[in-house]
Amino acid sequence: QVQVVESGGGLVQVGGSLRLSCAASGRIFSINVMGWYRQAPGMQRDLVAQITSGGSTTYADSVKGRFTISRDNAKNTVYLQMNSLKPEDTAVYYCAADLSFSATDHTSFRYWGKGTQVTVSS
Repeated sequence: QVQVVESGGGLVQVGGSLRLSCAASGRIFSINVMGWYRQAPGMQRDLVAQITSGGSTTYADSVKGRFTISRDNAKNTVYLQMNSLKPEDTAVYYCAADLSFSATDHTSFRYWGKGTQVTVSS
């Protein structure tokens, strides 16, 4: 059974930092892209940052210079270091992982975690 599980959310004051972690487990052959999305109440789910297996990264403009995404391929884990947090960063943060299950079939399937709440208080 494949699982994608986030951890590390919580309550932090403006200007503070949090580190989110997300681990994928199960009979996975490979992981292509891993990423973080966030969704505030009444809003759509938006990309925050993503990273390929080769280490190429993409960030939303709103988090550039404040957030850093990284991954440990050996642990099937992706991290999101969030610094200089703002109230507008408050949201549920979701991890997404594009997983492949076969050496001969490179089709990938997107799996989502259940989300972790990040609240930035002023």
